[in-house]
Amino acid sequence: MATVNVNIKMDEDVKKRMESACDAMGLSMSAAFTIFAKKVGREYRIPFEVSADPFYSESNMN
Repeated sequence: MATVNVNIKMDEDVKKRMESACDAMGLSMSAAFTIFAKKVGREYRIPFEVSADPFYSESNMN
């Protein structure tokens, strides 16, 4: 199977923290993103809860 390059932009601090976490787990960032992509493709969902910060709710903004 052919591989492709995927470019992702993120904050430098986020990248450094992810590299550190991946290193602690013995993974490269590429392997971590591949695991994520395979799970999304298999389950058709984000494999963790995604929610809005309640601080930015309409009632708080008013």
